[in-house]
Amino acid sequence: MDPQETTILVGWGLVLIDLVIRITALIIIPRDRKPTAAMAWLLAIFFIPFVGIFFFLLLGSPKLPRARREKQREINRMISEAATDTDLVSDRNSWPPWFASVVELNRHLGAVPIAGGNNATLIGDYNASIEAMAADIHTATEFVHVEFYIVSFDNTTKHFFAAMEAAVKRGVRVRVLLDHIASIRTVGHKETFAELDRIGAKWSFMLPVQPFTGKYQRPDLRNHRKIVVVDGRVAYMGSQNLIDRSYRAEKNVRRGLAWQELVTRVTGPAVSGINAIFLSDWYSETDEILNERVPADEVRRDRSTDALDCQVVPSGPGFEGENNLRLFLALLYSAQERIIITSPYFVPDEAMMYAITSGRQRGLDVQLFVSEIGDQASVYHAQRSYYGALLQAGVRIWLYPAPYILHAKHFSIDEDVAVIGSSNMDIRSFVLNYEVSLMVRGRTFVDRMREVEAGYREVSRELTLADWNKEPRSKTALDGLARLTSALQ
Repeated sequence: MDPQETTILVGWGLVLIDLVIRITALIIIPRDRKPTAAMAWLLAIFFIPFVGIFFFLLLGSPKLPRARREKQREINRMISEAATDTDLVSDRNSWPPWFASVVELNRHLGAVPIAGGNNATLIGDYNASIEAMAADIHTATEFVHVEFYIVSFDNTTKHFFAAMEAAVKRGVRVRVLLDHIASIRTVGHKETFAELDRIGAKWSFMLPVQPFTGKYQRPDLRNHRKIVVVDGRVAYMGSQNLIDRSYRAEKNVRRGLAWQELVTRVTGPAVSGINAIFLSDWYSETDEILNERVPADEVRRDRSTDALDCQVVPSGPGFEGENNLRLFLALLYSAQERIIITSPYFVPDEAMMYAITSGRQRGLDVQLFVSEIGDQASVYHAQRSYYGALLQAGVRIWLYPAPYILHAKHFSIDEDVAVIGSSNMDIRSFVLNYEVSLMVRGRTFVDRMREVEAGYREVSRELTLADWNKEPRSKTALDGLARLTSALQ
């Protein structure tokens, strides 16, 4: 066979392979996948077939391995059985008419029941929240459970590490979970791991990507939760990681970026639900079943009229459904007066966009707080691509000023229901990340959240439709392209 014939044969072979890839993609990719995600993957494969198929094989499955999903179902059964007779809510008659159905939805999704008799405060000062956690760890007598997406030993967190070290010396059992990929990408991670070893904490990676040790799943599935539990009597959760406010990244320091967070400190029966999330994650990663919880009859309950009803809602790729998205949608459609959302990475799917814009069309006051600038270019531009439709619907958008990244994640509806946690309102948080949310019913808590929102509003600039219409087409075109790529999941 002469070289020309060989070239022709190879060419036809490549054409045939390309055709097989495209036909196979049309059959496989749309199956059990959202149309937007399927279309994004198909476009990638059709335009760059060999590169596209490589990334689809690497990242195309949003689910954990079957054994891991089965372990999550086992955990849910354990939580359900332990809470069968649990009903710590004293006055269901004070609930809005629709609230009981949302509680039932959450119980079905995440297995954790609602509990009354809680107190919860909000901490918006970055360093103060870490100091408050450290102060509570100094009072620990039994156990300390720490779980963060990113853990870093630095000047901001050294008091937290010192508190853990002192607890270990007192004989307190200190356990730490940290996301594998997020933590090893952080500046100074080797020093952090060495410090955890030195102080005697028992620690483990979450969702490790270590194929040579048999630990592997889609590499961008991450555990994004942020939790601290002390003795089962006090807990913290919210948006903040355990790291310096600049995240110690050179590009952030160069731009002068600083993260603005919101954390809640919780006492009462709801702490058991937050602790259950840590216990389940510890079991998932180590196969060790811990029995470190406070018996229900020993939990201190607030019996005042200001006591809060709280329900913990876990979500992530180990669950069958998108727990956080279902919770958010249920609340958005239940709102009767107002919806106020704070999200650093706001890249909603169609269902959430309909829920938010329908709220405005129903006559509700709907507001969105986001950062004026972004720390991740692709997400920032994808987020901007939704501003036009939101503004046209009448949603008010507030831009939190540079150099701050408004990283807080919370929203409130009407006057007595709010959600705070680790979940962004984006496709990654709905599908790919392990997250945890706390739904709170209580006027006093929402009043405090309103004060936080008022503080945001005072320093923010409102983006109007007139302002948006002045945006250059070159920039909005980039926004649209980023929205398309955000659907890859």
